[in-house]
Amino acid sequence: MSKKVLIVGGVAGGASTAARLRRLDENAEIIMFERGEFISFANCGLPYYVGGAIVNRKSLFVQTPQSMKKRFNLDVRIHSEVVKIFPSEKKVEVRSIQKGENYFETYDYLVLSPGAQPVLPDIKGLNLPNVFSVRNVPDSDAIKQFIDAHKPATAVIIGGGFIGMEMADVLHQCGVKTTVVEAADRIMNLWLDGEMATTVQQYINKKGIELVLNDKVAVLEGSSGVERAVLESGREISAEIVILGTGVKPEVWLAEDAGLVIGSTGGIHVDEYLRTSNEFIYAVGDAIEVKNMITDKYELMFLAGPANRQGRLAADNIAGRPSKYSGSQGTAIIKIIDMTVAVTGANGKSLSNSGIPFLACHIHPASHAAYYPGGTQMSIKLFFTPDEGKILGAQIVGFDGVDKRIDVFATAVRAGMTVFDLTELELAYAPPFSSAKDPVNMAGYVASNILLKDIEVVYWKDVPALVSGGAFLLDVRMPSEVEAGAVNGSVNIPVDDLRNRIEEIPKDKVILVYCQVGLRSYISNRILKQKGFIVKNISGGYKSFQSQK
Repeated sequence: MSKKVLIVGGVAGGASTAARLRRLDENAEIIMFERGEFISFANCGLPYYVGGAIVNRKSLFVQTPQSMKKRFNLDVRIHSEVVKIFPSEKKVEVRSIQKGENYFETYDYLVLSPGAQPVLPDIKGLNLPNVFSVRNVPDSDAIKQFIDAHKPATAVIIGGGFIGMEMADVLHQCGVKTTVVEAADRIMNLWLDGEMATTVQQYINKKGIELVLNDKVAVLEGSSGVERAVLESGREISAEIVILGTGVKPEVWLAEDAGLVIGSTGGIHVDEYLRTSNEFIYAVGDAIEVKNMITDKYELMFLAGPANRQGRLAADNIAGRPSKYSGSQGTAIIKIIDMTVAVTGANGKSLSNSGIPFLACHIHPASHAAYYPGGTQMSIKLFFTPDEGKILGAQIVGFDGVDKRIDVFATAVRAGMTVFDLTELELAYAPPFSSAKDPVNMAGYVASNILLKDIEVVYWKDVPALVSGGAFLLDVRMPSEVEAGAVNGSVNIPVDDLRNRIEEIPKDKVILVYCQVGLRSYISNRILKQKGFIVKNISGGYKSFQSQK
């Protein structure tokens, strides 16, 4: 007997479920409901369409109702909203938006993929016509049409998360003077540690995007539209367009009304097979909470890759092919003007909150061989366990080659690899692409040195207290580098002069050593340690120190 499967919502999770299920079961009756017009579109490409990088609007649409019908024999019903689930009767009530009529459909299995909805802050003036959210195709069309028609000179973006920063990039590329207002003390605070976020912020400010941190928009003022944003601090910022980048939240009202369990995160709770609390109802995508494979805690992760994978696995399970979802690690990447920011796994905040012991190291390698033209510097922070060195996460900020390095780290996290494994990886090398010791290898070497106790590492946040306690701060860079900037109270002895000037270094104090990025200070550590000094290496060198500001 063939199964009847209803799918609520398309895009990544729902469309993936439908296509996979058809590939596994040619006889199943599959009906997909989408309350909007578009069932499968490149959600993540919307900002680039608004900014003009993607010219052809049609290229955003992965599948249409017609193409899904022709290829997969699916019954796709757009402008159709499921308004109620009756779990005991295994049926749903559907409202045809165009006809204005309600009807019922029964099911053997139901898959929920309703996605997420924008978080709307409590701000007066939010309903003015030049205030926009960014969630779907109509939203993006409205923003693009407004920019093309009105040519706004100034913009305020409320929120400095991924959505906010993508739109800041878009508006900047459109020549709009843009200000980002973020309530936290840094942008992308859920993803990046402080020093990594600071590197991004310094770049953004240099490029002309203004960041206002630790402040909130209180009121949007204007007559026929927003003209200015008034902050809680009292500051007023000119704004001819306002973009809400305050994040999204799972859309769970349908599941909640049906009596399904909603997790503590606010997302629909599912088991490892992506089943809800009802055995005949599955849920995938942005609406569910997923287990973080590092911290083992449930989280919300609004990412396309996991949603696609969840859709595939839900279809497997409905088709009688048991498949478990092992959790998500939160791999993400963003372009901001010319800079690339990428993360995978846990960060310092999430590890600390979860009570997981960890160590971290910082390196600042070139994207490819230094002697080949065009190389750029990237900053890498690697997290690992203090016992066996299991990799817990990584963050990278840079320009060229960030994407391929984060993918290696993401694979390493998924595979349960250690930092020692990173040193063994044989990665593609030619001068235009990398160095013989790839940045991934280098991160492994630095972390391995810490675990093997070849060096003892400290972080800049700990240095002031150590110096106050009597530690000796040693700068082993060249004098020309020191003239360009140094840490107050440090003593400069270049690494190549260290052996000849060793008597200038006190043996009765802890020696804290730094250079520009960490290599020369590592060499200095090895020299001093073998000569009987108590010495510690400051992670990331002066480059990381500059990111503390």
